[in-house]
Formats: sequence, C-alpha cells, structure tokens
Amino acid sequence: MLSRLVLVSGHTLKNSGSFGACMVQASRTFHQSSQSLAPVPPLPEKGGKVRHGIFPEELFTLLYPKTGVTGPYMLGTGLLLYMLSKEIYVINHETFAAASIGAVVIYGIKKFGPSVAAFADKINEDKVAKAQEVKDQAMASLAQGIEDEKKEQWRVEGRHMLFDAKRNNVAMLLETNYRERLHMVTNEVKKRLDYQVELQNLHRRMEQEHMVNWVEQSVVKSITPQQEKESIAKCIADLKVLAKNTQARATV
Repeated sequence: MLSRLVLVSGHTLKNSGSFGACMVQASRTFHQSSQSLAPVPPLPEKGGKVRHGIFPEELFTLLYPKTGVTGPYMLGTGLLLYMLSKEIYVINHETFAAASIGAVVIYGIKKFGPSVAAFADKINEDKVAKAQEVKDQAMASLAQGIEDEKKEQWRVEGRHMLFDAKRNNVAMLLETNYRERLHMVTNEVKKRLDYQVELQNLHRRMEQEHMVNWVEQSVVKSITPQQEKESIAKCIADLKVLAKNTQARATV
C-alpha cells in the first residue's frame, strides 16, 4: 500500500509542469548564484532535539501557542484516523511487515545505538585529531616560513652595512699593501745609499793609506846611509843627555 502510494505520488508530481519548472528554477538558482565570501558557520556536532525518535522539537514548539500542549498529539492522532477512515491508508500485510521491521529497527537502535555511536564518535575524533595535527603542522610550517622570511628581510637590510664593512676591509688591505711596499722600497733605497756611502768611505780610506805609504816610502828612500848614521848618533847622544839629566834630578 505504501509503495503504491509513493509511486502514484511520484508519477503525479512528474507529470505536473509546475514541479519541473520549480526544479529547473532551483537548479538554475543553485548553479548561477554568486559565491559568498563570508565565513561558513561550523556544522553542529549534535542534532536538534526530537520526540519519539523522529518528530523534531520545533514542530511542538510551533503548535504550542495555538493548540496547547496536547495539540501536536491530537493533530497526529486525528490525521491518522482521517487517513484510516477515508481509506487513504489501508491496513494490510505490508502494515504488519512495516511494524515488525520498525520494531526490529527500534530495538537495534536502543540496543546497539550507544555502542555504534561511541564507535562512530571515536572514529570522528580520530579524524578530527589527525586533521588538527595536519593543521598544526601546516601552521607551524607557515610560521617557520614567516620567521625565515623576516630573517631574510633583516639580512637584506643589513647587507648594505656588510658591503660597507667589506669595502673598508678591502681599502685597509690595499693601504696595508701600499705601506708595506713603500717601506720595502725605502729600505732598499736606504741600503743602496748606505752601500754608496761605505764605498766612498772605503775609497777615501784606501787613498789615505796609499798616500801615507807613499809618503813613508818617499821619506825612507830620500834618507842616505850617512844621514842615517848621523841621525842614529844624534839619537844616542840625545838619549845620553836625557839619562844624565834624569840621574841629576834623582840625586837632587
């Protein structure tokens, strides 16, 4: 009965032009809507409150101001009785099968629902933990990249000072090399000048010695043997006189 009702309703909606137009308009609206840059709100972790497993709480709160507390229950009961009285819904073997299947489903939900929900929550928590770990790693990597970029920018800013220091070092090295070479040239020139001075002094000394030797040789050559004897005798006489004078002074 339920399957026939669903098929008839679907065939009726399919043949109606308004439903197709609505679907086309909805698809066009869905595909042609402008993208919103607003942040997407997070999905709720738990669903809204329901009553009897399938009826949302909002339905009851909507009917409370007009029908009171028993209004939703009376509406559901009246709707069910109307469908049964008008034979919109006929109770047959499919109804008992659906009731049996519903009872089994409800029993399974009540019996195994908490453990399955805990298992699903555990899987969800593991997925969230892995996603959070990946997010933390990505954030740490991005933060490290930002720090590295800031450090590189700081190094680029200090590059001018580094280049100035290198230029100063190169200038100091060039000045040092220039001073060393200038000192080396000065020492070499001084050595050569000292060599020239010593050479001139040597020439002068040799000339003096040569002049002295020449004079001595000339004087020696100019003395005759007779003059030599006379000078020797004169020297001996002078020595005797000196000896006598020395003795006289000693006796006095």
